[in-house]
Amino acid sequence: MSQHEQHTTGCSCNSCSHEDASVRPAQNSRRDFFKSASMLTAGALLPPSLANAVAGDAYHDKEIFSNKAVQSGKAQVFTLLHTSDIHAQLYTHDEFFFENGKPVYKKRGGFAVLKTMLKTLKAQNPQNTLIIDGGDCFQGGGVAALTEGKGIVPLINNIGYDLILPGNWEVVYGKEIMWKDLGGYNSTKICANMFHDTQDEFNKELIFPPYWTKMLGGVKIGFIGYNDPLTPKRQSPAYSNGITFTKPEINVARYIKILREYEKCAMVFLVTHMGLAQQVDLGNKPEVQGVDYILGADTHERVRKPIPAKYAKITEPGAFGSFVAKLDVVVENGKIKDENYYLLDVDPVKYPADPAMAALVEKVAAPYKKELSKVIGKTRTTLVRYYVIENPMDNLITDALMWKYKDKNVDIVVSNGFRFCPPLVPNKTTGVAHITNDFLWSMLPVDSEVKMGDVTGQQVWDWMEKELHNVFAKNPAHRFGGWVIRFQGMKVNFTMNNDMGKRVNWIKVGDEPIDRNKTYTMLACEREGDPDDTLCRMEKVKNPRKPGGSLHNIMREYLAAHPMVAPKIEGRITATDAPQTLLSQLEGYDYQFI
Repeated sequence: MSQHEQHTTGCSCNSCSHEDASVRPAQNSRRDFFKSASMLTAGALLPPSLANAVAGDAYHDKEIFSNKAVQSGKAQVFTLLHTSDIHAQLYTHDEFFFENGKPVYKKRGGFAVLKTMLKTLKAQNPQNTLIIDGGDCFQGGGVAALTEGKGIVPLINNIGYDLILPGNWEVVYGKEIMWKDLGGYNSTKICANMFHDTQDEFNKELIFPPYWTKMLGGVKIGFIGYNDPLTPKRQSPAYSNGITFTKPEINVARYIKILREYEKCAMVFLVTHMGLAQQVDLGNKPEVQGVDYILGADTHERVRKPIPAKYAKITEPGAFGSFVAKLDVVVENGKIKDENYYLLDVDPVKYPADPAMAALVEKVAAPYKKELSKVIGKTRTTLVRYYVIENPMDNLITDALMWKYKDKNVDIVVSNGFRFCPPLVPNKTTGVAHITNDFLWSMLPVDSEVKMGDVTGQQVWDWMEKELHNVFAKNPAHRFGGWVIRFQGMKVNFTMNNDMGKRVNWIKVGDEPIDRNKTYTMLACEREGDPDDTLCRMEKVKNPRKPGGSLHNIMREYLAAHPMVAPKIEGRITATDAPQTLLSQLEGYDYQFI
């Protein structure tokens, strides 16, 4: 039951150039090839018994490695360990779980704990294990922001990743810094849809190699990488200056053909950073025929059982270094015989912190520790951002903005629908949690200027419809991957499953129904690269202006004036067909976020 229903470097093939080749194999020839592929020794597809996703558990995990064929060496096992969306969270932190209809918080993650866990898991199958990350590593924490990602590079290298995909937030410091930071990684980097921006439409050069192959368990396997093609729209457009993104459908069939037919790969994986809904949508497209798994990322979903689409199975390994996805595949005589997928918690009790990594984290953080550890406020309620519709964390942010500009006659304040930032949970003894500068960087990883403008009620209504469509579009390819926009000064009721343009039921500004002919003053954060008259993706606002102030300074001022806060979900936006505790955008599949 769904939550809605519930309430790297180097290309090994000479024929592969780093340019966009949109030539796709003819569908008939592709179908013929995949019909006969099961007869190839090194290119065998999964047998029909494995067509549906394997549930995956510890028992099956042990069963695979204790199998007689594996024990005797007749069969081999290769293992993929997958993390993503670490968002520069250096330390063990409170992590959100949803159990028996209620939030539960447990200590998880931290680079030193992750190091121990990955080292332990790799030691179980040392010659045939790959460690993969799906992006968004060097944004989302104070050290990352203050070093423009450089501080995270030695930590990633210490983990020992084999393959890394850039995520949508890797562009946050601009193309050149992204390129240098990723270049500092010792691992292979791949991405088949990020190109150097050029006027020559016929000679676009990829920034990273599009794919990578590796011999594991006696067979060759291949990986193709894809970042979110909507990155320039989802984030401030200026971050992506100099980069062109394309949809995977443009060239994925070509690379699958290369890996299957020429490289003779027994399995092909897409490593993607597009969001769960879009990744499931991609798995249903005929262009990905021949792909076994889409190892996804971006929306921080915790896929505990692979989601079967028409042409591939989809996984996603959670966020913040709190989880590791483990996929074991049994190979015998060059053929795939069995597999087990399992999502594991990065538990500091089970995996004590690695001392060398802990020391490296402290060394990297030391120059910034005094400033980042400074307490700027306290909260009596948990600051959490996992809920799709409304959350306490963004209610705090919009409360602060409304407080700061109350003398400017602001009617509506909005905050983007961010997903990142682990929870901040009050201490059980004191009932209080300290808000630090480091946590502020996790909440708001870009210290944007604020911007305001005049908008009509009709503009607000149409904009709200568009924002809801970005989250709940029936076509997953139209979903942006973020959560519902957050606001103060306005209340909204909507129906999630209605058609585009028909989701909003009513809007109130203050306590009055919105007047579509009236002009309101709206305040949000500046998005670098947007037109001057665009405000939080709302176009053609009147009298755009910057009243002065940045998000971080406003938050510090607000917390100085309100040293103890207690934000909560209070019904600023509600849905007729979804609970306030909605945790995922994916609808229509056997998936539940827990």
